[in-house]
Amino acid sequence: MVSSAQSISSPVDDDARAKVHVLVIGAGFGGLGTAMKLKQAGIDDFVVLERASEIGGTWQVNTYPGAQCDIPSILYSFSFAPNPNWTRLYPLQPEIHDYLRACAEDFGIVPHLRLNHEVREATWDDAAQVWHVATNQGRWEARILVGAMGPFSEPAVPDLPGLDSFDGAVFHSAAWDHGHDLAGERVAVVGTGASAVQIVPRIQPIARSMTLFQRTPTWILPHPDQPMTGWPRRLFERIPLSQRLARTGLDLVQEAMVPGFVYRPALLKGLAALGRAHLNRQVRDPELRRALTPTYAFGCKRPTFSNAYYPALAQPNVDVVTAGIREVRPGGIVTADGALHELDTIVMGTGFRLTDNPAFDVVRGRDGRTLAEAWNGNARAYLGTTISGFPNFFMLLGPNSVTYTSQVVTIEAQVEYILSALRQMDAQGMTSIDIRPEVQQAFVDDVDRRLQKSVWNVGGCTSYYLSGAGRNFTFYPGFNHSFRARTRRADLAQYVTRRAGTPSHPTVRTAG
Repeated sequence: MVSSAQSISSPVDDDARAKVHVLVIGAGFGGLGTAMKLKQAGIDDFVVLERASEIGGTWQVNTYPGAQCDIPSILYSFSFAPNPNWTRLYPLQPEIHDYLRACAEDFGIVPHLRLNHEVREATWDDAAQVWHVATNQGRWEARILVGAMGPFSEPAVPDLPGLDSFDGAVFHSAAWDHGHDLAGERVAVVGTGASAVQIVPRIQPIARSMTLFQRTPTWILPHPDQPMTGWPRRLFERIPLSQRLARTGLDLVQEAMVPGFVYRPALLKGLAALGRAHLNRQVRDPELRRALTPTYAFGCKRPTFSNAYYPALAQPNVDVVTAGIREVRPGGIVTADGALHELDTIVMGTGFRLTDNPAFDVVRGRDGRTLAEAWNGNARAYLGTTISGFPNFFMLLGPNSVTYTSQVVTIEAQVEYILSALRQMDAQGMTSIDIRPEVQQAFVDDVDRRLQKSVWNVGGCTSYYLSGAGRNFTFYPGFNHSFRARTRRADLAQYVTRRAGTPSHPTVRTAG
């Protein structure tokens, strides 16, 4: 395993215009998982471009106090790279980051990494049947492009009037300023999502005062985290099958949630009751309890775990403000009721840009349009993986690919689909594949129909799961074993295909 103090650097790329078979954008779970499986499949002609100076994706960027995964470590890891040495059931950020670095070393991925390489444009050349990729350090040509940018890669900062005038420090949870000491300060936390729930208990004990600006309360459940040291670790080390069985068990637990989320939201009433009991037990003040009680259906927004969030909010140095933010002044935040909340630091726990991720402006398809232009605020894909008009482009964790489990499970399924497509393309001499628009639309229509009665669509709230037009572009409408079955083998009859020597925009042909 790679020690926590060890960092990974990439070889220097001296070629101004290198050619490669597969180019992967992003070195988080998605990009590294793709690279590892390419290696296992005997494909060595690939590179992974990462804009940061380190691998890890969201687990390299999100280093805020208390950063922790809300999926058990046994499941939030690659099935083909088990780690018997997890120290907690729910791993903290440093341990996940160490795991990814160890995977890169153990699977021989390091020589394929190009760090500090920011992709500025990726354009499909239909005549040459290649992707032209421009970075801040040179240009590449690739037959296959894999987008592993990740949905949580671009922080969202609200456009608050006067924010630039604030005299104190302002930073997002995904860009934590570790050089800034919050001890003794008047600190604001804007937002109540998963990151804020983890940050608040860490800030409250050291801050002079803390003000939580809450637009909507979050459903909080008791946290089942516990140490994995002692007999669990010894068992996993000595009997690897035991860890595989534990992973299967946890996977089934996650699957058991699907009927309530997708088909019958009434089945989630027990979890809602558990959340209310947790709140009632930890918060005695009836006024604060009312402010923290969600009025929307459990699961409509992302629920989370914490045993420390509510007790922190109940402390005398904390104020929960539910009035909307009107403006920011040099000395603090003014809310809709006219009150000025004097502050020294503002921490943004305001999530990420999912529908307007700048990465969507980078990838340009066959007709010259970017992903952002093709989608026009309504992201669509086939199996969340391929997008009509973008030949030889595969997206990880794309629209409607998310199953209600570890997203590493989703990534592995998509990578299996990519490898199946590559094998068939190679065997049949294909230069490109492009999902047929009618196949993609049929998938989108089926998704929309099957999600109509899901808790995300009828739960009575808005969330980042929905587009501005109200479409659920996030979830796959069913069990993850169904998604895995559908992505086990790519059916190239569903694609417009080209072979060497055929003209541009050929007559539609199906795979033989």
